[in-house]
Amino acid sequence: MTAPRSFPLEGAEGNRLEATLWDGYGHPVIFLHGGGQTRHAWDATARRVAEHGMRAIAVDQRGHGESAWVASGNYTFAHFAEDVAVITRQVHDMFQARPSAVGASLGGLASLAAQTRDPDLLESLVLVDITPRMDPEGVARIQGFMGARMEEGFATLEEAAEAIAAYLPHRRKPRSLDGLRKNLRLGDDGRYRWHWDPAFIKGPRNVNEGADALMRDLIDALPDLRLPVLLVRGVQSELVHEDYAREFVERTPSASYVDVRGAGHMVAGDRNDVFSRAVLDFLTGKMAA
Repeated sequence: MTAPRSFPLEGAEGNRLEATLWDGYGHPVIFLHGGGQTRHAWDATARRVAEHGMRAIAVDQRGHGESAWVASGNYTFAHFAEDVAVITRQVHDMFQARPSAVGASLGGLASLAAQTRDPDLLESLVLVDITPRMDPEGVARIQGFMGARMEEGFATLEEAAEAIAAYLPHRRKPRSLDGLRKNLRLGDDGRYRWHWDPAFIKGPRNVNEGADALMRDLIDALPDLRLPVLLVRGVQSELVHEDYAREFVERTPSASYVDVRGAGHMVAGDRNDVFSRAVLDFLTGKMAA
């Protein structure tokens, strides 16, 4: 495996997308983070995937991390899905293989929407604690946390860490704040703010625009999915109830799901060891088949 390297990709509007490649010289796997996160949410899992002989490509989605904020303000699920389709075709051309995708929350729904529009897009798909049916109170809680300090920001990294700890009391506090630093940007006023465009949740074409209709369309499209799909659910998830997971598997051919104990919606961060093993078992099993 080579050392991780960053490189640019292009989105559906010609928007610049920043990506990192962990190169194990084998099957390409695209990692797409959740809303409000960055590609660094996948660092540990991407490394393990590359160590097992695959190519892990983690992408900052539009308006997040080091990727460009889109001047159009287009941050609906449909626009993220269009980016996924364009990204996937670029990765296919780079490595001459149809990629798999691992998508958390926003990234999972965008991948699912892109796949329903083009059944030949992906080799396989891992959805991380997300289905088209979600608990509305859970959605409101997550977006409430994201928006609470969106404009005010934080005076220090420690202050941001305390806010996260209050929101995720079940998660052990990290010994270092280096990982958190990657999810924040330092403004000219010396304050830290989340590393995403505020228009993502407050702009005229934000992530909630048209979401209900898209989710209904995705639910209707599930029986037509033919690629292998794995749903990895956090047992303590505030978004995906167990009956939602069962419904998803019942409606989706070639789908299965696993529960990760001790994890909430942020499965990869809560129990990365268990999460990474589930992803590897799925990917290596499908690749061998």
